[in-house]
Amino acid sequence: MNFHTRKWIKPEDLNPNGTLFGGSLLRWIDEEAAIYAIIQLDHHHIVTKYMSEINFVSSARQGDIIELGIAATRFGTTSLTMRCEVRNKITRRSILRIDEIVFVSMGDDGRPRPHGKTEVTYIKDRFAEGEEDE
Repeated sequence: MNFHTRKWIKPEDLNPNGTLFGGSLLRWIDEEAAIYAIIQLDHHHIVTKYMSEINFVSSARQGDIIELGIAATRFGTTSLTMRCEVRNKITRRSILRIDEIVFVSMGDDGRPRPHGKTEVTYIKDRFAEGEEDE
């Protein structure tokens, strides 16, 4: 799993207990997963369809640096399924796990549309492909 996005926990991210507010974390995860889906499906019109059980393993406090990891697990005809882990950057202690996050590629008509992708690709490989065609 690749961990690309890092967040520094600030006072506005805390709940009344002084720990990271789950809603803030879920917002960051949904955004990170959406960006990942857009890049993998090479399509900007995607929607979150499903998120499995969210397992808060531990918490984060003000000043902690956390990192979000996303990995593709399955490509459907119109969907991409991913898993997610959030961990403390310094201690590597797991904070949250989500086994399934599903995004669906949408057409201009607002209905699911096939995306034609079957495996993870990387931007560096896409650029290499384009350069070879020239």
